[in-house]
Parts: sequence; C-alpha cells; structure tokens
Amino acid sequence: MRLFKICLASALLVSMAYAMPLNSSARSCIPAELLQLISVDYRTLKDSPTAMALKQQVLPENIKQFEAALKNIGIDPDKDVDTLAFASFRAGKQGVKGVGVASGPFNMKAVLKKMKLQKFVPKKYGTASVYPMDGGFVMTFLDDSTLLFGDPTALHAALDTRDGNTLSLDTNGNMADMMSSVDDAPVWSILDQQGTQNMMRSALGDAAKIGDYETIKKHLLGSRYTMNFNSGVNFDMTVVTSDSTTAATVSSLFKGYMLYKKMSATPAEKIAVDNTTVDSDSSNVQVHLKANDQQFQALMHSDLFAAVTR
Repeated sequence: MRLFKICLASALLVSMAYAMPLNSSARSCIPAELLQLISVDYRTLKDSPTAMALKQQVLPENIKQFEAALKNIGIDPDKDVDTLAFASFRAGKQGVKGVGVASGPFNMKAVLKKMKLQKFVPKKYGTASVYPMDGGFVMTFLDDSTLLFGDPTALHAALDTRDGNTLSLDTNGNMADMMSSVDDAPVWSILDQQGTQNMMRSALGDAAKIGDYETIKKHLLGSRYTMNFNSGVNFDMTVVTSDSTTAATVSSLFKGYMLYKKMSATPAEKIAVDNTTVDSDSSNVQVHLKANDQQFQALMHSDLFAAVTR
C-alpha cells in the first residue's frame, strides 16, 4: 500500500503528461545516466475525475509555474499538450538535473511570433535556439510538435545528448529494456537501481531495518510501473532483481509488512491492502493494486497518503 502511494505520488509530483512511446525527438534528448523517466497520457487523465483530483492534490508548484509560462507564450496545456515526459538524470559535477519534453499539436510559428512580440530573445546553443520563459525555465523546439524545457544547465545537457556529445538512453540497456515493457500504458515510469533501492527502503519502513536488507538491496536492479484509470485505478509495478531467490525474499518481506501495517491502518488503507497482491515471478517482484474510484479517492485523503505526497 505504502509502496503504491510513493510511486503514484512521484508520477504526478514531477509531471502531468502523456504516456505513449516517446517520439524520436524526445528520446534522443534523454541522457544515459537516467535516474527516472515518467510519462503520463494527459488525455486519459482528463477523462478520469479521480486522476484529475489526484493531479490537483499533488501537483508541485514548479509544474504550475511551467503551465503558466506555456500559457504566456500561447500554448494551453489542457488543449495543446498531448504528451509530457519528465526525465531526471545525473549530470556529472552538476549533480542531478531534470528536463521535460512536451509533445502536441503546437502552432510553432504562432508561438515564436508571440515570443518575439514579447521580446523573448533566443540564444544559440549548438544548432538550437533557446528561449527564456517565465519561472526561470528555458525552452527550445526539437521539431514542430516537440518542446524541450528545463533550467538552462539541464536543457543544455539534454541538447548535448541529442547532438551526440554525450551518451543517450539507448546505450543504457537496463533502462531501455524496462521502458519497452511499459511505454504503451497511460501512465508509466522507470526507475534506476539506486532509486529502486531507496524507494523500497522507504516503502518497507521498519521492515527494511532487518539485518540482511543491506545485502538484499544490492540485488535490486531497477523498477517499472504502469497505471490506468479505465475502470477505477489499476497500478502494476515490477521490481527487477538479480535472481529468483531475491525476488521471493522481497515478495515475502513485503507481504509480511503489509499485514503488519494493516493492524494500524485507516479503513481506506485497509481496503488498499486487501486489494493489493504481491508475488514473485522468476527474478521479478510483481505488485498489483486495483481500486474503484470511491476507494481510491478515500485513500487519497488518508493521513499516510498526505504524508507521502507532502
């Protein structure tokens, strides 16, 4: 239950987009040192009152600022953005950086004309024209329907990847393989090894303090999850481990922790536990939760969910 809420919160805390396979322009900008990649199908989001309620609850201030900045240059996120992916990655001595890629039926010429009228002067970075935006963002068009944005350092790193100056996502076999397993879902995310280890430690709470967890975590290789809102909420996560023994151990550990937490859970949280299954399949741990809209909206307002998404 807690693991589900951590993953769900992270999906909408950092983006509010569309979850289809990344187009070639977007994919070319994602660096190999990828920590997490999240994509959301915004059309699906708009069709689900539950998904929209979740977005409003956990949407971070910087994404609200980006929405406002888009509107200021003539792009309405609710109408003009089809997909948005958010990637966080390591950028050497500059630390962890993040960029967003928005795709949709933009009228690029109209946008550029409006920016010119507002005296937004672009600067060249390589072959790209980089425009300042409100909120400290900068942006550039990758093609007529794909917009890259972020802070200047992050955007430059992404453009360096696009131009072949640094390695891209396609050279990271583990992350690329995980993405191919989920990128046709309405909401999907992939998380690297270190991020998965940290997520599992947080999700398992006190259970992660057992003596051999430090050994177990070394065998957690990555994770991926999908969500859809077609009939209530369906959440499926796979934790990739190095072997079947580790997968079985993590599955048992998580099942035991769920039963322990159920004793002090709220009614909504108890329903979530009852509707969650955890199993191991070869070297993978499979977590599945299904809840109807009413159950999930009650869960959203629980103290534990609020603590996770604060």
